[in-house]
Amino acid sequence: MTTSLTLISHTLCPYVQRAAIVLAEKEIPFERIMIDLANKPDWFRTASPLGKVPLLKTGDRYLFESAPIVEYLDETTAPKLHPDEPLERARHRAYVEFASQTLNGIGALYSAQDDTGFAAASAALTQKFRHLEDVIAPGGPFFAGSAFSLVDAAFAPVFRYFDVFESFLALDILERLDKVSAWRHQLSQRPSVRNAVSGEYPDLLRGFLRKKNSWMSHLLDLHERRESTAMAC
Repeated sequence: MTTSLTLISHTLCPYVQRAAIVLAEKEIPFERIMIDLANKPDWFRTASPLGKVPLLKTGDRYLFESAPIVEYLDETTAPKLHPDEPLERARHRAYVEFASQTLNGIGALYSAQDDTGFAAASAALTQKFRHLEDVIAPGGPFFAGSAFSLVDAAFAPVFRYFDVFESFLALDILERLDKVSAWRHQLSQRPSVRNAVSGEYPDLLRGFLRKKNSWMSHLLDLHERRESTAMAC
């Protein structure tokens, strides 16, 4: 690929992370531009008809939505991250969508207004991860076995949320899911995944959660109060 690429991003967006991971896996040089989604520039409103990131600028044209962006990258630059066999490739596309639905579940978790809603969102997420435990390839290290795929790129940002959540919450969503836990660990060690966000990501996500005025915001506040008290002793 010789055309210059620019990834239009937001610091916390998991869908941007998918595109950044795929670009890194394929060793494609690209520029990254961060925008404030609360104060969208006019050019962005024109380029992104849905008003969302990521956008991929290729030459003088823009692609929007993460799924077509990563599919385009996979079709045009080696190594291929989708399987060659049509049915298995379709199955992988289905699990990329499953990752998106899991992200929706995470949104429900951090937006729940009380402990009842939080418990319901937690239970729904647990069911999703139990399903994954049954379909991940035995022996790993990735979703389909030894080869990193677009499904792995889609789920890496999912697990990154839990890295932050578990720093102040005792969650049992991933407990006793050995294959899921091993997969999560392998993804966390991959350079493309680690470098898809800045070192400020945990603090930025905590700041976002504080502003949600949700049950998770309350739990984060309790944790930080306990930390502050312990440091003062």
